[in-house]
Amino acid sequence: MTVRLTTAQALIAFLARQYTERDGHRQRLIAATWGIFGHGNVAGIGQALLETGGPASPEAPRTPRMPFLQGRNEQAMVHAAVGYARQSGRLSAHAVTTSVGPGATNLVTGAALATVNHLPVLLLPGDTFATRPADPVLQQLELPHAGDVSVNDCLRPVSRYFDRITRPEALIPAALQAVRTLTDPVATGAVTLALPQDVQAEAYDWPEEFLAERVWHVRRPAPDPYELDRAVHAVRAARRPLLVAGGGVRHSAAEEALATFAAATGIPVATTQAGKGALRHDHPQDVGGIGHTGTATAEELAREADLVIGVGTRWTDFTTASATLFPDPATRFVNLNVTGFDAHKQAALPLVADARAGLEALTAALGAHGHRADPGHRSAYTAAKARWEDGVDAAFAAPDPDAAPTQTQVLGLLDALVTEDDVLINAAGSLPGDLHRLWRARSPRQYHVEYGYSCMGYEIPAAIGVQLAAPGRPVWALVGDGTYLMNPTEIVTAVQERLPVKLVVLDNHGYASIGGLSEAVGGERFGTDYRHRDATGAYTGDPLPLDLAANAASLGMRALRARTVGELRAALAEARAADHPVCVHVTLANASGRTGGRTPGGVPGPSEVQAWWDVPVAETATRPAAVEAREVYDRRRATRRRRL
Repeated sequence: MTVRLTTAQALIAFLARQYTERDGHRQRLIAATWGIFGHGNVAGIGQALLETGGPASPEAPRTPRMPFLQGRNEQAMVHAAVGYARQSGRLSAHAVTTSVGPGATNLVTGAALATVNHLPVLLLPGDTFATRPADPVLQQLELPHAGDVSVNDCLRPVSRYFDRITRPEALIPAALQAVRTLTDPVATGAVTLALPQDVQAEAYDWPEEFLAERVWHVRRPAPDPYELDRAVHAVRAARRPLLVAGGGVRHSAAEEALATFAAATGIPVATTQAGKGALRHDHPQDVGGIGHTGTATAEELAREADLVIGVGTRWTDFTTASATLFPDPATRFVNLNVTGFDAHKQAALPLVADARAGLEALTAALGAHGHRADPGHRSAYTAAKARWEDGVDAAFAAPDPDAAPTQTQVLGLLDALVTEDDVLINAAGSLPGDLHRLWRARSPRQYHVEYGYSCMGYEIPAAIGVQLAAPGRPVWALVGDGTYLMNPTEIVTAVQERLPVKLVVLDNHGYASIGGLSEAVGGERFGTDYRHRDATGAYTGDPLPLDLAANAASLGMRALRARTVGELRAALAEARAADHPVCVHVTLANASGRTGGRTPGGVPGPSEVQAWWDVPVAETATRPAAVEAREVYDRRRATRRRRL
C-alpha cells in the first residue's frame, strides 16, 4: 500500500512518527520544528506543517501534529534547538527549516556548535531547483566550474550527516540515515537534509512502511572485558588517582553511577565545563572544575596525579591547560568514552563504553577487590576543598547593599536565591571562567555552559529551548553586553511563546573578557571597549550611550534596572517569581572592563590561575607590553608535554 504525498508532507509525516527509547523510557524524537519561511520552503515544508494534525482521508491518513515554532534568526533557531536537545538528554530534538540562500547559510554557526558538542539537531534548509527550469534563480550561488554546488554545501563540514534530496524517492534512505545519526550516541550532532524547492512540492506514492511508527533504541555499549581488566589494574596500582568527568557523563545520565563510584573508591572527581554538575557541589569527592578555569584544589591534584581517569571528556586545551596541567611523564591515563576517537587521547588505556555502563562495571570490579583510595590522599583533597570553599564564600559576599556589584557578587546573589530546580545558561566572555571556578551546582541539569564552541549569542535562544524542554523550571540566561548585542532577537520569541525566561545582562561597556586576554598577551586591550573615538581616532573616548534595558523592553520584555547590590537582590527575586520573560540589567562595579588580579576573597581571577592557556604572543614586537608578554609565553610553552 502507498500514500500519495508531496516530499515535504512525507518528510513531516515520517518525522512525526519517530521515537527514541532508552532504559525503557520512550519519547518523540522530533518534538517540534522551528522555521522562518521564504520562497525556498514556504510552499513545501511550510505547507506540510500546516497540514499536520488535520483531518484524515482515505488517501492520506492523519499525520500526528508537528508543533511549529516561529523564530527571528536562523542561527538562533539552531541554538534554541540545541538548548532543547541538551536539556532533554539528547533523547529528543528539534528540526529547523529555512529558505534558500542567506537563510540556509545562517545555519552554519549553529550547526558547528551542535556538532562540536555532540548534540542532535535536524536542519532542513531549502535549496535551489533540482530540475533547473531557470538558472540561476533568486539567491542561487553560481560556480562556473561546478553546477551541482549550492550554498548549502557550507553545511557539509559541520554536519554529521548531509544529503541533498534531488528526487522524492531519495528521501527514504536519506531520512532513515538522518534519524540513525541523530539517535547514535557516538555519531550525533547536526544533520542536514537539503531540500530543493521543486522537490519539496513534488508528489510521490510513498510506501506505508516508510511512514509507520518507528522506535530507535539508544544503546548503552558495555566495556570490553580485556579493556576493563586493564583499567581496573591501573586504578588499583595508583596512589594518587584523579577522575575527570566530562559532558559524556551527563549525556549518558550517569550522574548516579559516578556518585556511587566516587563514594565507593574515594577517588576525587574534577569536572570539565560540560561535565560540571555531574556531582553535586557538596559531594565529598567533588573538587570542582579543572583546567584553565578550574579550582586550585583540582589543579593541584592534577599536578600530583599518577593516574587520571577521563570519563566522557574530549580533553580540550582548556581542560589540559594546553597540555601543561599533568607535568609528570609517568602519569598514565584511562579514558572511558563511548567514542573510540576520544578514548585513545592522551595515549590512554581506552575503555570504549557508555559512561554509565562503564562506571558501573568499574565500581563492581574494584569493589570485588575492596579497593579504596589512600586515606591520606582523601584527607588532603578534603582539606584543600574546604579552604577553596572559604574563598568562594568571600568572593560571593556583598556586604554593602548600596555598592555597585562585581561579577562574582552577581553570582553570589544568584547562589543565595536559586534551588536545584534552576538552570543557568552561559557560553562566552569571562562568565564561563567564574562559573566553572565558583558556581555550586545543585543538580545535574542546572549548569548549562556551552564551552565546546563558546558561541556569543547562544544564551538567549538556548534559554528558550531549555524552557521548552523543562517547563516550570526557572531558566536564567546570563550574558555580557557584548553577547547581548550579538543576538537579542529571540527575546521576541520568548515573549510570543509566553516563556518566563530570566535574562541577566551584566554591562561592562565592552568585550571585557577578551580585553583582559588582550592585556595578558600584550594587546593592550586594543579594540575591546565600547567607546567613541578620541581625537587620534582610537576607541578611547566617552562610553557609548547604550541602553540595553530599554532595548530589551522594546522587544516586549519586562526590564528591571539594578545599580546596587540591594537593587539587584530585589530584581533577581522578582525575576525568579515572574511568570513572564524578565530582563535584569546591571552595570558592574568594574564597568570599564579592566578586570584582572584577584577576585574578592582571595579566589584567583582569570589572569592569575596557575593553569595556562596557550594563546600565541607576537614573536617580534616593538611595544614593551608585547615584548614582556612574549617572554612569559616562551617560559610557559616550554612546559607543554605531548603524551605518546
